[in-house]
Amino acid sequence: MKDDLSKEELKNLLLHATDQQLKDIIEYAHPVDILEAIHQLDEQKAKEILNRFPDETLGRLMEEEDDEDRYVFLKQFSQDRQKEILEEMSTDEIVDFVSSLNDEQGQEVLANLNTEDLHDVQELMQYDPDTAGGIMTTEFISIRENKTILRTLEYLQDNGQDAEMAFYLYVIDKQDHLKGVVSVRDIITNRFDVTIAELTNPNVVSLNVHDDQEEIAKIFDKYDYIMLPVVDDDNVIKGVVTVDDVIDIIKEETTEDMHLLAGVDSDEKVDGSLLESVKSRLPWLCINLITCILAASVVNSFSNTISTIVALAAINPIIAGMGGNAGTQSMTVVVRAIALNELTGENTKKALFKELGTGIISGLTIGIIVGIGCFIVYGNPYLGFVASLSMLLNLIIATCVGYLVPVVLTKLKIDPALASSIFVTTFTDCFGFFIFLSLATLLLPYII
Repeated sequence: MKDDLSKEELKNLLLHATDQQLKDIIEYAHPVDILEAIHQLDEQKAKEILNRFPDETLGRLMEEEDDEDRYVFLKQFSQDRQKEILEEMSTDEIVDFVSSLNDEQGQEVLANLNTEDLHDVQELMQYDPDTAGGIMTTEFISIRENKTILRTLEYLQDNGQDAEMAFYLYVIDKQDHLKGVVSVRDIITNRFDVTIAELTNPNVVSLNVHDDQEEIAKIFDKYDYIMLPVVDDDNVIKGVVTVDDVIDIIKEETTEDMHLLAGVDSDEKVDGSLLESVKSRLPWLCINLITCILAASVVNSFSNTISTIVALAAINPIIAGMGGNAGTQSMTVVVRAIALNELTGENTKKALFKELGTGIISGLTIGIIVGIGCFIVYGNPYLGFVASLSMLLNLIIATCVGYLVPVVLTKLKIDPALASSIFVTTFTDCFGFFIFLSLATLLLPYII
């Protein structure tokens, strides 16, 4: 069978595959590719093909299916077949699946689990889903340090296929306390009579069951491991977190930050319902309305000046808009730095002065351009000077505010992605309007 089948070729092969061809597909094609091909078929044909797959393959397909589609996928099969499919899934995937269902559906799925899987799933469900305990899987390999490599290899042959990943073996004592780690590479490159104790690395990096998922992602990024053990407060090993889970965490956290920066609920999806989108966005729009009214009140207090010089009304949005853009640039860089733990006590002053310098240089450059433009259009050097100076001052304020707001929110234990944009926009709009219209009022006799 070709290794580089296109989606169309794979779909056609599934439709007309003999039993042997189906076995080849299962062996060589990735479950994600098989699932994508099946999604292109009509419901009846897809069901016919799925019923030809063994339980192990269906379990792998279930793990790759989207959370919202897993229940429908599972319900295509008989009650007995559902139990077999669930038995082939890893416990952390079952937990994610059950967590995405309503109470009735969740209890229905739990009732189909065998005793061992049910115990593991219920244990994992006790933890917050955003912690190491909620993310980990209980399918890992642990071993005692008195075993020889020969005994260990025999154990791996019997039990290795049940583990999420078998790149590392975790050494434990009789009470399941984590004592160290041994890599499979060390095992296969040493003599059969060598004991695990001789190969054990006691300096094992581990996660606590209560560690937040953001902290987990940072630890994986720091050490570049593909899996890490999870222990409780007594150093008893409870499970492992693997790199595929961390990729999901990074995607989730990045999506959440992007949504929050835009004033959108972190759970909103593009194919979600109309009601969900309205509930997600409307509260933030109402908050933005209040900030707009605040900015408008600043403009209204200078109504006499604006009515005297109508040109101010045209220039005003330029000053505020550029300040908002500059503030958003600084805020985005700082929020991302905080998320990646790049902003530390050692470089906070340096970062602040860098933003200040950026604001000064940008303000001078843009201010000169705007000042010259105002002079050319309106033929008034004083108006050009007011616009130029206002732009300089507002961009300096904007970059500083863009830095300070997320830093202060972090100090107050508030997610900087959640409210930074609202504060930054409010500051830049209000200060931009106030600075420009105040200077125009002071120099009004010269501008008229």
